[in-house]
Amino acid sequence: MRKPNTFHPDVRSFEPVIVTADRIHTMEAGHPVVEALAVVGPDIVAVGTVEQCRAHLAELGFGAVAHRRRLSGVVVPGFVDAHAHPLMHGQLMTWVDCGPDRAADIPAMVALLREAAARTPRGLPVRGYGYEHRNLRERRHPTRFELDRVAVDREVYVMNASGHGGVVNSHTFAVHGVTRDIPNPEGGEFFRDADGELTGEISDAACNVLTGVGGVKIGHHGPNFHLADAPAEHMRQLVAAQDDFLRGGVTAIGDAQVSSREFDTYLRVAEAGDLKLRINMYLLSHLLRSALDLGLHGAFGNDRLAVTGIKLYADGTLGGWTAYFPEGYLADPCRKGQLYHSPREYRELLRSAHAAGLQTATHAQSPTAIGMVLDAVEAALAERPDSDARHRIEHCGLPDGEQIARMAELGVLPVNQPQHHYNWGEGVTAAIGTPGERFNPLGEFVAAGVPVTISSDAPVAEPRPLEAIQAATTRVTRRGVRLGPDRLLIDVDTALRAHTLNAARAIGREDDLGSLRAGKRADFAVLAKDPYATAPEDIAAIGVRETWIGGRREYRAG
Repeated sequence: MRKPNTFHPDVRSFEPVIVTADRIHTMEAGHPVVEALAVVGPDIVAVGTVEQCRAHLAELGFGAVAHRRRLSGVVVPGFVDAHAHPLMHGQLMTWVDCGPDRAADIPAMVALLREAAARTPRGLPVRGYGYEHRNLRERRHPTRFELDRVAVDREVYVMNASGHGGVVNSHTFAVHGVTRDIPNPEGGEFFRDADGELTGEISDAACNVLTGVGGVKIGHHGPNFHLADAPAEHMRQLVAAQDDFLRGGVTAIGDAQVSSREFDTYLRVAEAGDLKLRINMYLLSHLLRSALDLGLHGAFGNDRLAVTGIKLYADGTLGGWTAYFPEGYLADPCRKGQLYHSPREYRELLRSAHAAGLQTATHAQSPTAIGMVLDAVEAALAERPDSDARHRIEHCGLPDGEQIARMAELGVLPVNQPQHHYNWGEGVTAAIGTPGERFNPLGEFVAAGVPVTISSDAPVAEPRPLEAIQAATTRVTRRGVRLGPDRLLIDVDTALRAHTLNAARAIGREDDLGSLRAGKRADFAVLAKDPYATAPEDIAAIGVRETWIGGRREYRAG
């Protein structure tokens, strides 16, 4: 897998610093803990004792004297969030939070949206996000008639926590000419009640009524949640999201669905000098032909902003009941979910990317969808062998044992989000039955020799790596429900590596990110407590005191 270019400036142009802390976990092999890091500009040049760092700096020609900086807390490598949607996260930060901490039921959700409507200029839409219907007291989605209590003269839209759809009010349907006779688009649904009346719930391609097909150019390439704002507003949203990731100790991100909207915004923010995080972009698959026409044949960019690969979709989401189960959902046998591509069409997309040397990252949740991905990877590798292709399966919620073994054999990397089972894991069991208890079977991956990578999928979950690590090591949900047997758990060390070094490898950056050693970037987080010395159920409460990127402090807790 070809890596993005990295530019190491002449170290002699910087003043050296020796960084010490209460403890420094490097995440290098054998779980080494060191006393100090020698940092010159953006890079680590030595690790070990203070004296060893001084000696190495002297060898580099700096003399025996270097500034010493003592950090209060426990240092770990900067967290790598290998699957997130920063611009969408920033956009939703401007919407109304209707998550479980704010709205326990539909009347509370309506009240929050009404408050927002009262302070929003007339005619502008009211948008909310974050509800998960199984977390509401009613255990269902709101209806358009309930959202009509918010407003009847402007659009109202509440996005489901899955990001794959939500609910609109009646005015939204009227403005866009949607009536009860509208057919379901391929790759989406307008939901109806028993009498055939539109409920207001929409999913995936049906969201085109909000975004227009230009939001993503669905064409079976993914859910259309890219609502457009002015470029300057998107820049503000991305900067706000960036600050939120920094608060969680995140230093690098794999943006797992980049359309022209995201690409343009990253370039604008970088040109303005405001891009602090390291971003690795996965272009949405409708851009694959354009990428190939440009001659892209591997990762391209620098250590701050790079194109890394191609994002594809196999099926939908477990949270929104659009993941593909051909036998139907236990809770509703008439709902089967969907595949975004036929196996043949998907196989050709992956083959084209692989033939050009591009890493792929495919959203797949159900066993059927995961099997389709593995079949395509196996065929592509047979045609063009590559021992380091690193094709990814995003979410990879419910692989069976045979599929996990195939992942090990093929070198396929699962990229999971433990906060999903924390937020609504018991809902998966309710939807598909007892097999849902295996949702995110991280321990089974480890047992089979498959490297584990964990991430947030922000804004589906908050970019809080320590919460993800707690969820991975306890499998206890927000409601206190324990999901499945002990074999599904991973330990704290494995979870930390899954969000640092393994995650760096998943985005092709293990040579410069993910651990603390000489030759890597000085990216690290300073934690209030040591995760290794904290009970797993208390890890999420550990505060992030500081976040450093390239030897510069980019965040400090107030």
